[in-house]
Amino acid sequence: MKSRSSAPPPDWHSLSLDAVLARLEARSQGLGAAEAGCRLAQYGPNRIERGRGVSLPGVFLAQFKSILVFILLLAIGFSVYVGHEVEAVVIGAIVLLAVVLGCVQEYRAERAMEALQKLAAPTASVLRDGKFIEIAAERLVPGDVLRLQTGKRVPADLRLIEAVNLKINEAPLTGESEPATKQAEALPDPQAALADRGNMAYAGTAVVHGRGRGVVVATGMGTEFGRIVGLLRATAQRDTPLQRSLDKVGRVLAGVALLIVVAIVVSGMLRGADFHGMLLFGIALAVAVVPEALPAVVTISLAIGAHRMAARNALIRRLPAVETLGCTSVICSDKTGTLTKDEMTVRKLWVAGKTLSLTGVGYEPVGRIVSGGYEVKITPPLSALLGAMALANDAELLRAGRGRWEVKGDPTEGALLVAVAKAGANKAQLEARFPRVAEIPFTSESKRMTTLHTDPEGGLLACAKGAVEVILASCTHWLTPRGETPLDSGTRARIQSEAERMAVQALRVLAIAAKSNTEAETAETGLCFLGLVGMIDPPRPESKAAIATCAQAGIKVVMITGDHPMTARAVARELGILKDGRVVTGAELDTMDEAKLALAAPVIEVYARVSPEHKLRVVAALQSLGRVVAMTGDGVNDAPALKRADIGIAMGVTGTDVSKEAAAMTLTDDNFASIVAAVEEGRGIFSNIKKYLMYLLSSNIGEIGLMAGATLAGLPLPLSAVQILYVNLATDGLPAVALAVDPLDKGLMSRPPRDPKRGIFSLPVLLLMLVGGLWSTLVNLGVFVWALREGRPQAEAMSLVFATLVVTEFVKAYQFRSDHRSVFHRTFANRWLNLAVLWELALLGLVLYLPFLQDLFGTLPLTAADGLRVVGAALTLVPVLELAKWGVRRWGLG
Repeated sequence: MKSRSSAPPPDWHSLSLDAVLARLEARSQGLGAAEAGCRLAQYGPNRIERGRGVSLPGVFLAQFKSILVFILLLAIGFSVYVGHEVEAVVIGAIVLLAVVLGCVQEYRAERAMEALQKLAAPTASVLRDGKFIEIAAERLVPGDVLRLQTGKRVPADLRLIEAVNLKINEAPLTGESEPATKQAEALPDPQAALADRGNMAYAGTAVVHGRGRGVVVATGMGTEFGRIVGLLRATAQRDTPLQRSLDKVGRVLAGVALLIVVAIVVSGMLRGADFHGMLLFGIALAVAVVPEALPAVVTISLAIGAHRMAARNALIRRLPAVETLGCTSVICSDKTGTLTKDEMTVRKLWVAGKTLSLTGVGYEPVGRIVSGGYEVKITPPLSALLGAMALANDAELLRAGRGRWEVKGDPTEGALLVAVAKAGANKAQLEARFPRVAEIPFTSESKRMTTLHTDPEGGLLACAKGAVEVILASCTHWLTPRGETPLDSGTRARIQSEAERMAVQALRVLAIAAKSNTEAETAETGLCFLGLVGMIDPPRPESKAAIATCAQAGIKVVMITGDHPMTARAVARELGILKDGRVVTGAELDTMDEAKLALAAPVIEVYARVSPEHKLRVVAALQSLGRVVAMTGDGVNDAPALKRADIGIAMGVTGTDVSKEAAAMTLTDDNFASIVAAVEEGRGIFSNIKKYLMYLLSSNIGEIGLMAGATLAGLPLPLSAVQILYVNLATDGLPAVALAVDPLDKGLMSRPPRDPKRGIFSLPVLLLMLVGGLWSTLVNLGVFVWALREGRPQAEAMSLVFATLVVTEFVKAYQFRSDHRSVFHRTFANRWLNLAVLWELALLGLVLYLPFLQDLFGTLPLTAADGLRVVGAALTLVPVLELAKWGVRRWGLG
């Protein structure tokens, strides 16, 4: 077997049919069974290869590469060694949770490949030995001649031989919302974009109208879908900024832990202490450095953020992606259905020499016909135009429930019906008055549709709609306020000029005409021109405001679409995406190498007529400039770029299974505004992650400083290992989770996106962590020294320090709700933090006063006076941190 595919050249569409057949060594009458069998052995089955899967054990073991997980495993070993099995079980549960989540996320990536299998056609109607037979699509080979029928999937890549009113839905492959009209003639441009190859049919797309025949030019991995699978496999998924930051935290903590063990052992040995005892104590301190609750708190925080995003129409598939949104600096958005409604809408009418506008967006029949801002009256010419728009129409406008409207039939005809309804006319009433008796259907050759109706005034009424040049050529008169008037050359030129002006505005233009008292034989000649209709898939009203919010937040929005450059330009300009930047086509991208594209990317605002490779290149170019890129998409063609982007965003309504599996987030309403809402949530989540990391690590600095300070001063241990673990797991855990749901700061979307290279530990964060940790060290060490000098037993002094440390950390939890704002600003706004602190205070009371817990944790009850000393010592942290925050604000640190 020489090849698994036919490895087709990119120019099948530009070759004549004879040249195609000659290159394939095929005939228009199809292959014989024997020849097909030989080719099947040569090219292999017509299917998408699954490739190497991942093994579950391999994925499981890969999760232990995290330094933080490795340190936690050491903590488990130490806890078991010193006899604290309960702590070992708790830490082990945290590690298991983190590992299982990682396994699930990595394994789900394989489902994108599985989803591609669903797009394959199971059978095909193929011409073998001179007659059509039904065979398994896997047995197709290059050179086979196939029959295409409405409702069937295309089973392989085809060069069309015949196309009779053939329309194919290529949205999964090209992103085009409108079905592509097909024809069989060769195209002049060898470099035509995929969406412009009107004589090709591609595997995985669906025939929605008409019929046709084609010769197979590519099978299996050689098809366009196969090529996308190759791109998807070759595209590596990048770690999120949060994952990179946490890995960095893990490396720092590992280094600090190692230094502490070495320093403690060496200092102890120099003082003549027992090596084994000093080693155990050093490991205990190293365990104190690690915030054991961190993996659990991060997971819980992201899960809560994902829940909040779901309420704003954004479903998160990979938890770390929740935070990635917060540092997104570029959003590459598809046009159709995301920035626009994906509902064709009539914008302009030209009737009796006047241009009229229609308000309203989409299929909802709410709006007005206006001129100069004022609603117009329905004149006879306008009434005739609207009547013909309704009668030469096979679509239906239906109420779908929940205030939604939908079109049953062709979207273009649906747009005409909505325009008619906005004027107060009714299709059903018009059809009752003018019953249809015949029609001349639209074909790709005629480019028009004509319907014939019984006219109550006698004879037949013909209503026609179609391409401007075709309709205009059939007209001899046009309708003016004075009635039917001969159509002279000047008026023809004027109509043509108006049509071109609409086209420049990216409107799709149709001409409408009619003829009274006619016969079927002459229904398409001698028509009366009624007017022009200009329509477009309009921008969503909320998209413009969302894009303005992005601009305020320092986020660049880039349109990437398979649509025509003129349409993309008009929509982008209306939305505010296109300002002073460039519009670049896929063909232009092909002329740029990676260096040139990276140089040009900052000023390109619209990419049109692009392929999957182009989208990948754009994402990679932006990432090479240090941008954090969010990419939207709905088709199979978008999957590689969705996987490569820092956060891939799939469309939940119109998106394919492949795009959803490749993406990290899915929009349930396919609305760009939901992306912006999710970005705000993402920024809030990062802000909260920063808060509880500040809190956890500052608390651990205080703990390690307390233990190391006592050791270096030659004092007894102020805390036992079990007390340290209790503080790390219980006391720190719940307040940290509560900080994860802190209310979003106002003004989040008025700040520029954070630099992902900077990570979590900005200067204010480091300053507050160190100040809080060092002051906690001094306060708690001071309490311990005071208690010992007062002659208190060591167990009582340790209980006093234990209580002081816990209450100090509660004070820190409130202080670290912001790294710059005073604690007195909405101090108790976070009700979950309030409840967490009350709960932990109750637990502290139980640990101090319940006998069996006193035995477990080595505590003694405190007097009321001691309780006041504990609270007083903890509150000294407030003025110290307030002074530090004042410095942050005063010197503009951050």
